Amino acid sequence: MLLTFAVAPFPVEAELGKWLAYGLYLIIGILFGAALEQSGFAYSPNLAAQFYLKDMRVLKVMFTAIITAMTLIFLTSGMGLLDYRNVFVDPTYLWPGIVGGIIMGVGFVIGGFCPGTSATAAATGSIDALFYLGGIMTGIFAFGETVDSFAEFWYGWSMGRFTLPEWLGISTGATVLLVIVVALIFFWAAEWFEEKFGGVDRKTLPKWRIAGAGGFLALAFVVLVIGQPGWQTHYQWIANDADAQLTNREVQIHPAELLEIMHKDKVFKLVMLDVRPEAEYNLFHIKWARHVDDDPAKLVEVAAELNEPADPTAVVVMSNGEGRATEAWKVLVAEDVPNVYILEGGINNWLTLFGEREVEEAKFVAGEDQPRFVFAKALGDRYTASNPNRELVEEFEFTPKVKVAASSGPEAGGCG
Repeated sequence: MLLTFAVAPFPVEAELGKWLAYGLYLIIGILFGAALEQSGFAYSPNLAAQFYLKDMRVLKVMFTAIITAMTLIFLTSGMGLLDYRNVFVDPTYLWPGIVGGIIMGVGFVIGGFCPGTSATAAATGSIDALFYLGGIMTGIFAFGETVDSFAEFWYGWSMGRFTLPEWLGISTGATVLLVIVVALIFFWAAEWFEEKFGGVDRKTLPKWRIAGAGGFLALAFVVLVIGQPGWQTHYQWIANDADAQLTNREVQIHPAELLEIMHKDKVFKLVMLDVRPEAEYNLFHIKWARHVDDDPAKLVEVAAELNEPADPTAVVVMSNGEGRATEAWKVLVAEDVPNVYILEGGINNWLTLFGEREVEEAKFVAGEDQPRFVFAKALGDRYTASNPNRELVEEFEFTPKVKVAASSGPEAGGCG
């Protein structure tokens, strides 16, 4: 069966069915284990030699895997073949991660295995690997039974999906180049240690490794030059469906529906984003609405915030009319924010329905997305129309459109 999605990663289980997908996962696992065994990773002395600086194959293999995956991910992302936002990245819990890394490192030194290599060695009948694997299972059971007693620490220092470009404050391409340069320096140092402490003659090492290093550097420069896709490219991927939603008025919600949602008990969080100029927001805005600059770069930042793991959320974007709000909607939807809607007719329509005598309609207005009402004072959300009586909802007929679905973010993955 052919996968029908143009941009990876593909929903393998949805396309192939659960059992075929599980079969594929099994084959990948067997091949991964075979690769580890062929690399000597099923033999604990080879792994332990890493800590004596005699045999640095662990560092070489792991760093090679890292830079290969990193380069291909961001190269294909830059080419528009992969949507990196849907690739699972383990959330960062800073101090729990540091402590866990120390514990695993100590276990690695003592036992000569990590979880993945112990499973590979156990499959070959290694007795020490079987004991090590038994220790892992015992530890998993003990952790599951006691984690509630230190849950505050375990879930503490959460940084979400935090990556090197964010930490360093540089572009993804520059980060890829930097990591590859660091890896090559580590490769050189590893060979020096092997020669000094392991008796390895570097002259006997394959010459093609130099060409491989050059190839990685060349690909890193390609990633740096082509960059990563912005929200415009993301929108192009979904433009057919998204434009149809706008044309069919599927996402423009009646002001009365918004008023009803504001006042009723709900099982989801409501976020209202006002993208008008700040001066107009200060004159009048709907109660609990948040002012957001309609600059796409700012909206991308807001999208990242809204995509953090949280309760189910409905987002309603508003401007004076629908022009600015529609453009903001496109940015948010392109950045994978779920359940985004537009206030039908914008603030102008809201005031027409709920403004009563607090505002005066302007006589001359140029432009669909310009304010149609004049305010005596800049009272923000202290006008009655900012938070009208819920009973006014009954005066209007409308088709409810807000449906809050769970976010379809990247699925979790992992490595032993």
